[in-house]
Amino acid sequence: MRGCVLYDLDGTIVDTNELIIETFDHVFRNHCALVVERDDLIPQMGLPLEDQFRYFTGRSDVTELIAAYRTYNLTRHDEMVALFPNVLEVVQRFAAEGFVQGVVTTKMRATTERALNMFGLSPYMKTIVTVEDVQHPKPHPEPVLKAMELLAARPEQTVMVGDSPFDMQSAKAAGAAAVAVAWSLKAEAVMRDAGADHVIADMKDLYPICGLGESRAER
Repeated sequence: MRGCVLYDLDGTIVDTNELIIETFDHVFRNHCALVVERDDLIPQMGLPLEDQFRYFTGRSDVTELIAAYRTYNLTRHDEMVALFPNVLEVVQRFAAEGFVQGVVTTKMRATTERALNMFGLSPYMKTIVTVEDVQHPKPHPEPVLKAMELLAARPEQTVMVGDSPFDMQSAKAAGAAAVAVAWSLKAEAVMRDAGADHVIADMKDLYPICGLGESRAER
């Protein structure tokens, strides 16, 4: 194994940003008579749904809201999600070069696997750690630590790629390198303040970070 690359899902390799925002807006308006502005929602994206709904509604029991979110989200999922540029190419090259890869997300397994299958990413992800697999989701280090354990990877050979400060905090606390994507809805300064070691403008920027040279197409 040459190294280990872990990816957050939403907003990192799969563009679900507008789907997430639309879904929250639907639930807040129809189940809470609440309007949450986009700029207020974005900083909380990346946390588990339970935490986000409790934060905005002040309710302790948000079971009904989570169910409504998942129902609506599923009806809009396939038509609103897309793969970010160069993701499949980069994932395929890492696999060919002997890297192990995995997904670490605060989503449920069913929707995680749905997105990965849609875009042909599943064969390359040797482990998937979801919110259902841990007691302490990101920003706690447990999800990244669990993924490294499952992949037999050491922290010093692992990078965690994400679009939220919670990804960066989880990676750093687990001893992995933290890589932020510039297409995040969060500001670069927020990501660096959370511990990002690198900020990439293109997925191919991972190559030199992981000790690879130019892309195969450029050789």
